[in-house]
This record gives sequence, structure tokens and C-alpha cells, in this order.
Amino acid sequence: MSENNFPEYITFPRTFEKYKWYKPILVFIIGTIVYILLQALILVIFGQAYGFDNIFALVTQGYESLNSEVGSYIGYLSVAIFIPSLYIASKIVRDRPFSSYSSSRGGWNWKLFFKALSIPLAVYLIYEIITALIHGQRGPNTLTPTFFVICLIIIPLQCIAEEYIMRGLIMQTFGSWFKIPVLAIILQSIVFTSLHPYSILGVIGVFVQGIFLGFLAWRSNGLEVSSALHSVNNLMSAYAVALGFEVSSSVITPYDFASTIIVTLISALGLYYVGTRKGWFEEKTEKLW
Repeated sequence: MSENNFPEYITFPRTFEKYKWYKPILVFIIGTIVYILLQALILVIFGQAYGFDNIFALVTQGYESLNSEVGSYIGYLSVAIFIPSLYIASKIVRDRPFSSYSSSRGGWNWKLFFKALSIPLAVYLIYEIITALIHGQRGPNTLTPTFFVICLIIIPLQCIAEEYIMRGLIMQTFGSWFKIPVLAIILQSIVFTSLHPYSILGVIGVFVQGIFLGFLAWRSNGLEVSSALHSVNNLMSAYAVALGFEVSSSVITPYDFASTIIVTLISALGLYYVGTRKGWFEEKTEKLW
């Protein structure tokens, strides 16, 4: 049991009778097939609306595609569909409830998620204001009301989906195999980093972020807190790019690297300290998602 009297989240899959070591592999394979089908559907829809040549040009740009509104929508949706992919795969394999990916507290807790947004939001707002004062605008202001609202919906879903795959499926699988939480946190962060083709500083930064996110999921016995930090990070970055204060690129500068580490560290430690002191992680949830 964990320090909050709940089953430990990282090794939680082992508590289910139908769980076997090989079943996460089946979930991954089936989930990948569903994901490919959903991804193809997204590209067809956007291709019909904006032209297939334009969409192909966008998706081959890498992170630079996030500098455009349409490219952002495709990128965020392409990650958000991890959730239905994992859900369908888990229902087919039937090794454990889908809610067990959310937490070992009984499922997903929206109240905890929204409370956890407050601390990183304050930290990132201060950081973005300081950055804007130091560097000024680095690109055109393309922020529209439509983009603002759509990102406010899509980006949290994208980040939650990424948490379900990285800190849920992958970290819990390593935890169930090796029964060593710290090792599972490190291994999932390596996988997380491999999916972000940045320059060397960016790779190190993503690895550190993955460690922090894994730590939060472990100590809070669920994905809500890590999802909140992840959501604020991506939302603030998207809006900063749209306002022209940042430029999305695979090449990370030393300033961006150092600031990312510092902001993530302060946010993660703040979340853990406040969440522990206020008892955020101790409330049992009965929701399935």
C-alpha cells in the first residue's frame, strides 16, 4: 500500500486477477491499430477541408508545424486520440478496468485535476511575463478567439492522453514487470524522451520533465496531477507561440532549456508540497474515467 492507504499506482495492475505480464503488450498492439485508423480519419477530414497537399506539407514539418493554426489542431488531435485507442484496446483485452489507468484511488478525479492546475498556472504565467519582457515578440500575433477556445479544449485532452500512455500504460507496465517504482519512472521517461526529437538540450529537458511527471503520478497515485502540470506547460506554450512571444522548434536554446527545468521543478515541487499538506491525494474517487 502507498503512503495514502491506496494501492501503489505504479504496481497497481498486479492487483487484478485477470492481469498477466503479456497483456499490456496486447493492449499496446491493439491500441496502435486503433490509433492508426483514427489518425488516418483525422488526416482525411483535414485533407478534405484544407487540401491533402497542404496537410502533407504540414505533417512533415515536425514541431515547426505547430507554428500554424491548422498544424496545431492536427498535432494536438493526433495525441488526444490516444485516449479512445487505449480505451478500446483495454476493453478488448479485458485484463483490468480502464479506470485503473487513471488512478489507484478509484478512477479519474476531475476536482483534483482542476485544483492541481492552479500552482503551475501561477508559475508559468510569471515565467511567460518575464520572458516576454526580456525577449519581446519573436513572431507575428496570430491568436484568434477560435484558436484560444479550441486549444483550451484540445490541449488538456492531448496532455491527459499522453499521460494515459506514458505514465499510465507504459509506467504501470514497467512497474508490474519489475516491481521497482523508481526504475519504472526512469524507463518511462526514456520512452517519453524518445518520442520528442529535439536537439540535445531539448532531449535532456524532456527526460527531466518525464521524471517529474512520473514522480507526481507515483506520489499522487494517479494521473490528474501530472496531467495538470503537462496541460499548463503545453497551453502556455501554444498561446505564447500564437502571440508571437515563442517560436515552436526542435532546436532548444540554453535559455529555453534552463527555464524549462526551473519552471517544471518549481511547479512539480509546489504541487507535491501543497497536495500533500492539503490532502489532495487522499480522496477516494468512484468515477470510471
